[in-house]
Amino acid sequence: MVEEMNNEVTGMKSFEVGEVVTGKVTKVEDKQAFVDVGFKVDGIVPISELSSLHVEKVSDVLSVDDELELKVLKVEDDELILSKRAVQAEKAWEELQAAFESGKIIEAEVAEVVKGGLVVDLGVRGFIPASLVERHFVEDFSDYKGRTLRLQIAELDQENNKLILSQRAVLDMEEEEKKKDVLQSLKAGDVVEGTVQRLTDFGAFVDVGGVDGLVHISQLAHHRVEKPSDVVQEGDKVNVKILSVDPDSERISLSIKETLPGPWEQIAGQIKPGDVIEGTVRRLVTFGAFVEVAPGVEGLVHISQIANRHIGSPSEVLTEGETVQVKVLDINLEDKRISLSIRELLEDEGENDYQSYEAKDDEPSGFSLGDMIGDQLKKYKN
Repeated sequence: MVEEMNNEVTGMKSFEVGEVVTGKVTKVEDKQAFVDVGFKVDGIVPISELSSLHVEKVSDVLSVDDELELKVLKVEDDELILSKRAVQAEKAWEELQAAFESGKIIEAEVAEVVKGGLVVDLGVRGFIPASLVERHFVEDFSDYKGRTLRLQIAELDQENNKLILSQRAVLDMEEEEKKKDVLQSLKAGDVVEGTVQRLTDFGAFVDVGGVDGLVHISQLAHHRVEKPSDVVQEGDKVNVKILSVDPDSERISLSIKETLPGPWEQIAGQIKPGDVIEGTVRRLVTFGAFVEVAPGVEGLVHISQIANRHIGSPSEVLTEGETVQVKVLDINLEDKRISLSIRELLEDEGENDYQSYEAKDDEPSGFSLGDMIGDQLKKYKN
């Protein structure tokens, strides 16, 4: 009571630990600053109480005549210790708690690059682990200092002065929003350009506007594909037709095959009845053999057209994968059917052999029966 009365007489203020006061900087030294807050002596702000981050020199942060809001840490007759950091932290934790609960995106400049991540000042020290900086792996963070990042709070523990932040969460959220927009914009039947992202045994994943869709191996080409890498490579730009879109499961079915001219269209005018062409036996069935005569185009050699003799099964003469010569009997592009024959080639070959034989038999031998016995007849006459 006496002290308070004396303070009133002298015009000096009295302070208590924890109280928040305002004052003006009167002097700046390397490791501390002096502030006039109306006390009998200037209050001292140690360098460690200036910021939640490391400060090299007080002059890097403060200048004479700066007005500050400070928290009283210690009060003695001839000494008053103050903290700028404590006031900032108290306000910051309240704002950060609200941002954490609402999921609000906050912005902060990278103050330090440290082992394992980045440090920002949000009134309290915030740490961004390396794994939460980007959606991709970053080997060197040295050029991140000074960058302003958009962040979400991943973990907040005021009691232990712990604040973990994530830029990746913001980027992931934006990617999800973008994906939803793309899924809504894509319609079955549309033809769009995409980029091949990765190959699997069962097909290729193609990026169409930020969303990956699957081109099943059966939809890569009109002909049979053994492995996707036979048709496309990662990084290839391709046109794809959208077969179906399921926004809920985020699945898109695509086709490259349906953007390409069909194999039957490609052979129009190239194959006609009477042509002799080469093909590969693809399938043997009870009634004949299917022979591929162009990529994706198979014709039927009926069992009656396989050999120039009766056979009980096509496998008696042919094997799958075998290359054969066939004659085109009929072609129907509209119905996608070709009738083929191996027998007619065999018969043509036999006919040609017979004609060659007859041609040789008709040729004059160069002498006759008369020539053979002529000399003997002359002898008898003599």
